[in-house]
Amino acid sequence: MKTFIVIGAINAFLAVALGAFGAHGLKDRLDAHYLEIWKTGVTYQMFHATGILIIGLLLGKAATSSLFTWSGWLMLVGIILFSGSLYLLSLTKIGPLGAITPIGGVCFLAAWVLMILGAIKQF
Repeated sequence: MKTFIVIGAINAFLAVALGAFGAHGLKDRLDAHYLEIWKTGVTYQMFHATGILIIGLLLGKAATSSLFTWSGWLMLVGIILFSGSLYLLSLTKIGPLGAITPIGGVCFLAAWVLMILGAIKQF
């Protein structure tokens, strides 16, 4: 429970910091296309940081649920792969990095499915 609350809060903090960095530090360095990619990374990081926080709270109610635990870890991996690849793509403009992004997206989808299944099973 505590682990996911801390991980979620760290990722929310990073999403705010990276969003501000993109808006202020990168606005004159990236063209609109790459700045939009950066913003997508920030948005999805914040959505899933919130999801990880929710997992932490759910584990307080159902501490033995491996479905919730796996959901939290998949959200973290999704943030790293999805948002991380978008940040790198924005900064480096190396197109093949975009091939990593869908893997993170699949992690996000699997995490939400596991959260649904955990809620059905536990509550």
